[in-house]
Amino acid sequence: MKKIKYLVPIILIGYLTWYLFIKPYDYLVSFKAKTFPGTINQSIKIWSSALDDSSIIEQDDIHILKQKVSFKDSTYIYKWEINALNDSTSKVKVYITDVNHSLMNKITIPFGYTDFEKRTKKSILDFHKKLNEHIKKFKITIEGQSELKSTYCAFVPIKGRQIGKASGMMQNYSLLSTILFENNVELNGHPFVEITYWDMTKDSIHYNFCYPIIKSDSLPNHKLIKYKQFEGKNALKAIYNGNYITSDRAWYALINYAKKNNIEIEKKPVEIFYNNPNFGGNELDWKAEIYLPIK
Repeated sequence: MKKIKYLVPIILIGYLTWYLFIKPYDYLVSFKAKTFPGTINQSIKIWSSALDDSSIIEQDDIHILKQKVSFKDSTYIYKWEINALNDSTSKVKVYITDVNHSLMNKITIPFGYTDFEKRTKKSILDFHKKLNEHIKKFKITIEGQSELKSTYCAFVPIKGRQIGKASGMMQNYSLLSTILFENNVELNGHPFVEITYWDMTKDSIHYNFCYPIIKSDSLPNHKLIKYKQFEGKNALKAIYNGNYITSDRAWYALINYAKKNNIEIEKKPVEIFYNNPNFGGNELDWKAEIYLPIK
């Protein structure tokens, strides 16, 4: 009994020391989302960029990133952890720390509903609402292994941000199609994007916006347009319906599929577009075939 008498205060002191001075966060919020980790990762970044004073300050991979959010009187660090539970659902944990008032938060949180908690919950609920709205705007159907066919093509090489891919495509769509049409070049399929480099941490890509054509000896010369043989390959395939700005959501879905099925892939997606975004229409009717080459 004497040992227990002394052990209880030691455990209590140890816990309080950990809670007040060692615990690496002030508050934890968790929720589930019916989508892939990559979609959540990109949505966090878009949401962060829309806030008045917020930035992503660190990212280990698509599953872990840190965000700094500044309010008038405080600066918060959100550490996001995203884990796939199954093919369609992920769990998100957000560890929140108030940089300037961490100790005070830990002291007051157990005794009432503090302003820190109210602000944190409101902020995360705002993100959760926008994430759910975004999820409803696209559809991804995994079709498994398929063959990506070879073709000769005219293309424009582009570098930029991942989120700017559709904009780069639209800017060059008229140029490419007009030059080919005016020079009587015979088209041979739907336009496509070939990703040649993808930095998943910085969300930067290099890509070729391509138009399949019939090869001839009289192709037009233009300072922006190049020509090459696009080599076919075995690949994982998905059908994406939605705005092409966020068709990269299918890249992450295919990466998850490859990981689950132990398939080695090259992270150089290819997208074949069946609709012209310049014509508008219901975005859920837009279709793109998304391929991820198999090693």
